[in-house]
Order: sequence, then structure tokens, then C-alpha cells
Amino acid sequence: MVSKAKSLLKYIFMFCLGGVFYYLFECMIRGFSHWTMFLLGGLCFMVLSFINQCFSIKLSLLRQMLLSSIMITFLELITGLIVNVWLKWNIWDYSHIPANFMGQICLPFSIVWFALSLVAIILDDYIRYFFFGEEKVHHRWR
Repeated sequence: MVSKAKSLLKYIFMFCLGGVFYYLFECMIRGFSHWTMFLLGGLCFMVLSFINQCFSIKLSLLRQMLLSSIMITFLELITGLIVNVWLKWNIWDYSHIPANFMGQICLPFSIVWFALSLVAIILDDYIRYFFFGEEKVHHRWR
């Protein structure tokens, strides 16, 4: 029971931390954000944390970053289709950015997610090690 409670606490903590960071990142870039970006950021960090936990031994750090970037971009697409297209809240529009898809995702931000995923993976490793007593992960680049 204790391990399940600790696991639940860990993922709630990861969700909240990811939500806060995503929200603040958007405020830094755009000057404002929306409450749905907290939810998206929390979900993204939880998915990245899951990828890090399950695949850190099997995948190199670069491949883990690539997979994380793809998943974040996918979650951003799904969220954009819901909040921007379906609900018409118009929270963001990437249609003016090159290499965009339906104005919901774009290649430049996928590259940003790739770079930021390195920070998130390392942060996830340290949170797991220092706060939850998990084994320290030793990544390989290739």
C-alpha cells in the first residue's frame, strides 16, 4: 500500500511540476498562458517521466529526447484540436509559423521540445533519486 501511495504522490508531483513549468514557459514566451496549458504541461511531464522510467536503459539519451519531443508534439496536437478547433477557444495559432500542421503544431516548437526534454529528463532523474529514493540513472548519448 505504501509503494502505491508513494507512486501516486510521485505522479501527482510530476504532473503539478510539469504543469507549472509549461505554464511559466508559455508566459515567458508569449506573455500569457491559459489554464489548459497547466493540464497539458502536467500530462507532458508525466509522459516524459514514464518514458524516462521505462526506456532510459534501452534508449540512448538522444533517442529518449526524440521520443519525448514526438510525444509532446502529439499531445499538443490533440490538445489543440480539442481546445482550438473543436471548442474554438483560440488559445494558440501556429499558422504563421513555417512547417505547421493545421496551426496546432509546428516543426520549430518540436525542436524546442526536443531541447527542453533534456532538461526535463535530467530533472525527472534527480526528482526520482532525491525525493523518491529511486536508483540514479546513468544515460548514454548514443
